[in-house]
Amino acid sequence: MIRDLVIKNRTYRRFRQDVAVERETLRELVDLARLSASAANTQPLKYVLSCEAQKNALVFGHLGWAGYLRDWPGPSEGERPSAYIIILADTQISDFADCDHGIAAQSILLGAAEKGLGGCMIGTVRRRQLSEALEIPPRYKILLVLALGKAAETVTIETVGSDGSIEYWRDADGVHHVPKRPLDELILDI
Repeated sequence: MIRDLVIKNRTYRRFRQDVAVERETLRELVDLARLSASAANTQPLKYVLSCEAQKNALVFGHLGWAGYLRDWPGPSEGERPSAYIIILADTQISDFADCDHGIAAQSILLGAAEKGLGGCMIGTVRRRQLSEALEIPPRYKILLVLALGKAAETVTIETVGSDGSIEYWRDADGVHHVPKRPLDELILDI
């Protein structure tokens, strides 16, 4: 059950932009993050929701997409996310949010997968510029941006090949391949 959901929860970078994600759906996903663990239970995270075309376009312009796909500038118009959740740290609550945003992001993305949506956790963000564009007060620090929408691509998991490369890639049919290290390589028998 949870394994199936984790496998379904891939990183999608192309979406059906014409399929809306409602604000209430974003609120439900943030509620999953709210209920998740927080270091020392400080709960320093805040969220900016975007599901309107104009705001989405503003957010999109400040993001980097798929570093290993060097010749791909990101999703084209029509394949862009139809929603975003920007995860912020409220520095007046705590300067320490080292693991909270990862936990929150995974909870949100698992919830999105359960709802039939795809997502992408984006760390390549022009943070200062996006903060200014959205008029985010200085007390809030952008940690991650989650791109969300109805996935418009196939993502497949495979075992890392003999060359040892962990770089994801796309084949001629546009299928996104993600190499994963074998389980026995990850567990140290010490």
